[in-house]
Amino acid sequence: MDIMANYKRWLEQVTEADLLDELKSVEGNEEEINERFYRELEFGTGGLRGVIGAGTYRMNIYIVAKATQGYSNYLKKVKEEPSVAIAYDSRIKSDIFAMTAASVFAANGIQVHIYQELMPTPALSYAVRALKCDGGVVVTASHNPAKYNGYKVYGADGCQITLEVAEAILGEIDSVDVFDDVKKIDFEEGQNKGMIHLIGEEVVSGFINAVSERALNPKEIDKDVSIVYTPLNGAGRYCVTRCLRENGYTQITIPTEQEMPDGNFTTCPYPNPEIREALEVGLKKAKEVGSDLLLATDPDCDRVGVAVKDGNDYTLISGNQMGILLFDYICKTYVANDTMPKNPVAVTTIVSTKMIDKIAADYGVEVRRVLTGFKFIGEQIGFLEADGEVDRYIFGFEESYGYLSGGHVRDKDGVNAALLICEMFAHYKAKGISFVDALHALYEKYGYFKEALQSITFEGASGAKKMAELMDSLRKNPPAEIAGFKVVGVKDYAQGVGDLPKSNVLEFNMENDVNVLVRPSGTEPKIKMYYLVKGDSEKAGADIVTSLEAYFTEVCK
Repeated sequence: MDIMANYKRWLEQVTEADLLDELKSVEGNEEEINERFYRELEFGTGGLRGVIGAGTYRMNIYIVAKATQGYSNYLKKVKEEPSVAIAYDSRIKSDIFAMTAASVFAANGIQVHIYQELMPTPALSYAVRALKCDGGVVVTASHNPAKYNGYKVYGADGCQITLEVAEAILGEIDSVDVFDDVKKIDFEEGQNKGMIHLIGEEVVSGFINAVSERALNPKEIDKDVSIVYTPLNGAGRYCVTRCLRENGYTQITIPTEQEMPDGNFTTCPYPNPEIREALEVGLKKAKEVGSDLLLATDPDCDRVGVAVKDGNDYTLISGNQMGILLFDYICKTYVANDTMPKNPVAVTTIVSTKMIDKIAADYGVEVRRVLTGFKFIGEQIGFLEADGEVDRYIFGFEESYGYLSGGHVRDKDGVNAALLICEMFAHYKAKGISFVDALHALYEKYGYFKEALQSITFEGASGAKKMAELMDSLRKNPPAEIAGFKVVGVKDYAQGVGDLPKSNVLEFNMENDVNVLVRPSGTEPKIKMYYLVKGDSEKAGADIVTSLEAYFTEVCK
């Protein structure tokens, strides 16, 4: 079906007022119609993610229902009586999309367990395993701007689905007509028929207790420390504050403007805890109350950003830096308590700092590197569990501010990370040491590692084409030199590297410990460049990154 015929069909079939109004508003505008219908919203290992609106390339109840029908078809082929768990965050229409998914699952004879209120993504991973479900869904677009929403799919192990399962589900979705083939019943009818169940307090408490068990609690810490925490109008408020308070951290201040759910993210249009703009409200509150620590979780509370007082201002701690701080803290606390497991394992990604290898060697920890995406870290935990060795796993992190210190879930956990960060903060504060001081000490011991991420946006259909052309060009004609550094090796992960699954990633290894990885984002219209370097000083490392950024800015033009 061509674009215009598809558009006219949607005009005839859609009944929701807001979607119908949008479709009518673009009538006669070929460019706007093309943007909504030139392709299907792509279903990958991260599920769906896109701009909320009408059309095949938008997030709406019809696309959610179609994806859920395909997922239902898949589940019924691999399980006799499947069940799923569902969670959702504060984004626009998240609750509607969650109930839509529940209604489709129920109509297909699949038992549904759905949280009664918005909950963090890791709470979904926990529920899948705790309720022995065969899969799960979280309605979220993570840290994307307010105009986005998404649909993340999980397997029975509590991990996001594998590449193979995603391909199988996609095959089922492709066979579903968005209007003719979707089964659906009313949400209340599903409850009355015993097909849709509300997840109770016992599961929520189970999740909080499982996180609390990961606390290390060294004796010298004083938990009476001032903490400013902002959920960025997302799903983290209840679980993070409850967990911290139950573990003795009671001086918690939340900025009123960002405390309650708000899918418009009025005070932080780009609710990404990696960037300073999203933290400005929290930083203002930290200055007001005189707190040395600011925590921020993204809308689905699987990632944590941190800022700490440094002189008269606040310094943001990057995802790589916090990963290193937490890893070192966990290792030395285990050693001090004589609780380090035999043959310990840490897991990180190919785009995360190489500094972990130096620290791990000191503590005798095996480091496993996986592809980008926390599901691959969760998969490694599953491998250890299958061998009866899950206790060997002590920590996993990725550069994009995701951390996990236990096997209670199989995804990055902002609640777990918030608790550990507060504990580590109290531990260092008792010794008169800031996170900045601790980082400098690690750099002096292991070397001046510097990491940075550069993202360049390519919007729309033309942007997608340009990204594909750029990756193809770099593959076929790899540069001999990048920003003055000779390229000594190229890894094309699309061809397979080691035991890793194939992935659209290129890695350029250069002289003087300079490394660049390039990949298109799986969730946003962006090309991402990851710079992993080591300099003779902090400034030297920063200068190398600046030169790399200038080089790839020109390449992307």
